[in-house]
This record gives sequence, C-alpha cells and structure tokens, in this order.
Amino acid sequence: MFAVIKTGGKQFRVAANDEITIAKLVGEPGDTVAFGEVLMLTDGEKSTVGAPFLGDITVAGEIVKQARGEKVIAFKKRRRQNSKRKRGFRAELTIVRITDILTGGKKPEMKKGDASAVALKAASPATKGKAEPKAAKSAAKAEGLDASNLSLISGVGPTIEKKLRAAGITSWNDIAAWSEADVAKWDEELKLRGRATREEWVEQAKELLAGKPPRAKADQAELASGEDY
Repeated sequence: MFAVIKTGGKQFRVAANDEITIAKLVGEPGDTVAFGEVLMLTDGEKSTVGAPFLGDITVAGEIVKQARGEKVIAFKKRRRQNSKRKRGFRAELTIVRITDILTGGKKPEMKKGDASAVALKAASPATKGKAEPKAAKSAAKAEGLDASNLSLISGVGPTIEKKLRAAGITSWNDIAAWSEADVAKWDEELKLRGRATREEWVEQAKELLAGKPPRAKADQAELASGEDY
C-alpha cells in the first residue's frame, strides 16, 4: 500500500517506513505528524484518486530530525556600476519517517517525542507547596506569548534574530537546551561577541518557558523611565 500526499507545495509518494525530506514542519524529533492532504491511495491493484483529496485517508509520520538544505548562493553584479551583491540561502527542512497509512477516517495518536518532553519539563514550575499556585499563575499569563518570538530575549535584536533563525534556532526551547559548549560554538559561528553569555540567553529562555515575564520588556520599561541601564 502506498499513498501520494501533498505538503509544502510538493507531492510525495509514500509507504510505511519511508523517510522523506520536506519543507519544515513545527515540532521536535519524535513528534507525530499527520498529513491530511492525500491525493491518491493504492492498495494492491486497487487505486483511489481524490477530488482533489481523499477525506477519509490520513498518513501518519514521525519527525526524525530538523535539518537544513545545501547553501545556495545568489550573486548579482552590475557592470561598470560598482555594484555587486552576494547572498546565501539554506532551506529549513524536516525529515519524516512514515509510520502508517490510516483508512476509514481513522486518525493517528499524536505523540510528543523525547525532545518535547524535555521542553515541557523545563516549562513546569520549579517550586512546590505554597509557591506552586503563583508559578502556575505566571505560566498562565505567559500562555499568550509565542515561544518562537526570539526578540523577547533581552539582547536579541532584529539582526541577531535573523542570524539565529538562519542557523535553525527558532524557539526558546532551542536556546534553553544550549550547553556551555553550544554557547561557545554559536558565539563563534554567529559572531555574537559574547552577548549570549553576557545577557544570559539560556537563563532567559528557561525563565520564559517557566512563565516568567520577559526581561526585554522590563529593560525597555527602565529605559523609558530614564533609569540607568
């Protein structure tokens, strides 16, 4: 049995245990993903074609890893105009292993992988007893914040945010998981000049995941009030 699915503007022929590389999907390794845009299903000699999709067919998969494509260089030069421009681009990709093709309107059980479990653990209240309701209240306030909004980390401006996203760092979870070696690696590769250590990005990301208000807003409030920063 195999199916033809559509995702990221492309079509893929998939069967159980196949691994496909597609446009980036939100999720961590081990997460279950479902593809509902199934164009065709073939089971033995019987084939069913959708119009355009088969509503009762779902293809389930598991994220293997988040990856990036080969770098593509775009170079433009204007003769005798002293003008040239060079830009690089690497596509954000996700490698998915197909686990099952579900028929009859069945839906897959959506599971979270080990990486997501670590992120959820970091987001849980660190205190117990009387302090727990307060932490839960802070987490509830933070629910409206977008974990992919890197600018809420103090010290991350538009330029640095672009560098981080280009390197595949797209959420607080990514930064919270950094070790000292990771901090040194990204500091050198992205030319951060020690900013990640100086501004305590890892600690800030963990605070945001735990529901605490962003330091960036607090710093902006101090600047607006005329206090020394």
